[in-house]
Amino acid sequence: MKIFVSTGEVSGDLHLSYLIKNILKEDNTVEFYGVVGENCKALGVKSLLDIKELAIIGFLEAIKKYKFLKKKAYEYLEFIEQNNIEKVILVDYGGFNLAFLKLLKERMPQVKVFYYIPPKLWIWGKKRIKTLRLADHIMVIFPWEVEFYKQYGINVIYYGNPFIEKYPLLNSENGNKILLLPGSRKQEVTSLLPEMLNLVEKNKEKEFILKLPDKKTFKWINRDLSIYKNLEIFQGNLEDAVKKSQVAIAASGTVTLELAIMGLPAIVVYKPSLLNLLIGRYLLKIKYISLPNLTENKEVYPELIGNQYNEKNILDKLQFIMSNREKYQIDIENIRKKLYGKDIIRSYSKYILEGKNEC
Repeated sequence: MKIFVSTGEVSGDLHLSYLIKNILKEDNTVEFYGVVGENCKALGVKSLLDIKELAIIGFLEAIKKYKFLKKKAYEYLEFIEQNNIEKVILVDYGGFNLAFLKLLKERMPQVKVFYYIPPKLWIWGKKRIKTLRLADHIMVIFPWEVEFYKQYGINVIYYGNPFIEKYPLLNSENGNKILLLPGSRKQEVTSLLPEMLNLVEKNKEKEFILKLPDKKTFKWINRDLSIYKNLEIFQGNLEDAVKKSQVAIAASGTVTLELAIMGLPAIVVYKPSLLNLLIGRYLLKIKYISLPNLTENKEVYPELIGNQYNEKNILDKLQFIMSNREKYQIDIENIRKKLYGKDIIRSYSKYILEGKNEC
């Protein structure tokens, strides 16, 4: 069997790699091709394009990439047709994958499409549900999505959140450092890291640990990090970084959910362009931007957005978290309970292979 896969970000590549690894355990003859990152390539996926070429954050950046993405979409269609691809797995990255889904079904309706982790239409626009319906199978990883799609007559598959199986609940009281996670995309790192380093410089009595996704990220930094004696540059995995930390300051994204599942309190930060901020906050009426807060439908993790993201507010939120650790642990345990499932990743993988729900 040949399967084409398409994702566009590091988090999607990570989730996709979990699926691929389990699918290959069930059937090692399956061949994978598509748009992936390092996690999937390490499993033998034949890459047509690396997701590094797709790093987009915000509406303006997406518009700039439009022609490039349109050209690539038609190249993928040609590849699927010429190689007799039987199934396609789309992972998140709705701006591209929804448009690609429509083109694919118009041209090759017989190809079975599995949309894993569909875009957050309950935030970004319910009008796109019409396009999402074209997918043969929709698989979600948050419990509230099941009810959301039911309102529109769509039955989705839900087995639990994969991170529950990947990350243990750790004791964050053992660590003593403040974990800095400025993101994985260039726009995130260049906009968020300067304020983090400002915090490090002005609070020499505190110990910090900086985790960046890979070595290439250092090319985006125009400062000598060795001058900060209270800053450890950490290149291990996220779980080991969390073990050394008592709290985190993290870019909005999947990593905030990973932190919650591991039990580490965090401040969520995001510095969009003015246009993105206006669209996100006022046009789309988004109440929260982080997955832990959306899971609980309340502010579990403080969010500092735009001009709110400054040293004073960070220190205030850090102090509040440290003074209310018991409250945070209760909220975090509730998040884990809501996302719990049994044989989560294996169930999603078997569903893709067999196309039927065992639950």
